[in-house]
Amino acid sequence: MSRTTYTRYVALGDSITEGLCDPAPARPGAWLGWADRLAGILDGDARLSGGTVEFANLAVRGRRIADVVGEQVPGALALRPDLVSVLVGANDLMSPTADPDALAERLSDGVRMLRAHGTTVLLANLFDPQFAFFLKPFRGRAAVFNANIWSIARDHHAVVLDVWGVREFRDPAMWGADRVHLSSRGHRLLAAHAAHALGVPYAETNQGDAADAHAVVDGPPALPEDLPLRTWLRVHAIPWAARRLRGISSGDGLSPKLPEALPVSTQALIGGQPRMVGGPH
Repeated sequence: MSRTTYTRYVALGDSITEGLCDPAPARPGAWLGWADRLAGILDGDARLSGGTVEFANLAVRGRRIADVVGEQVPGALALRPDLVSVLVGANDLMSPTADPDALAERLSDGVRMLRAHGTTVLLANLFDPQFAFFLKPFRGRAAVFNANIWSIARDHHAVVLDVWGVREFRDPAMWGADRVHLSSRGHRLLAAHAAHALGVPYAETNQGDAADAHAVVDGPPALPEDLPLRTWLRVHAIPWAARRLRGISSGDGLSPKLPEALPVSTQALIGGQPRMVGGPH
């Protein structure tokens, strides 16, 4: 059975796609992430037929749909990819005035732009937030938004990365200490599901850990159950709420970690940590 072998992959989105809470094993102080792992899978697959894959990751923590459509999509198109992944929307839906239908319509504009250039779009829906007590109030909005994702994919012939119904993500071990970002195990599972959605045989490869230019890690991550509730509130929840009230994001001023499409096999050799726009990180 014939299928597509991709040559240039660009990842768009927020902190999940940036790779937070997935420490890169070969690069202290750096994040890996599901999209970087997927790039390694795609590259390993391409090598079976004598090809290679170039990869760029334009995702930045805290970004919303308007950022992806207005900034990341044009940036991706400038790189001329044949595959783009899009996972975004969670930051939008946590706003008190969020309209999931309007947000989906805006996202549809971005997918339309990508498909107009013949790019394959891997469009992810959102995780089911019922696993976390503090996210359950947003479950209805997420469900409406996810219903729209399927319609967008149908209208624009995109491939859906369906994570809503993946029961394994209910396991606390799939989540980092902050309880909102995937652990390394969770990122690995998401990469496997992405490869499956694209029809690419999944296998761990060294290249999957090579595309690993990311953000600062403060120490070895603790599993959610290892972090007492009071500590979690002080370290993660309260600072996050304070930023939301002030209208700022942890990603303000940061540029993408991998802004150029480079061969996956060389990415362990480059310095690609997210940097402050106009200065060092």
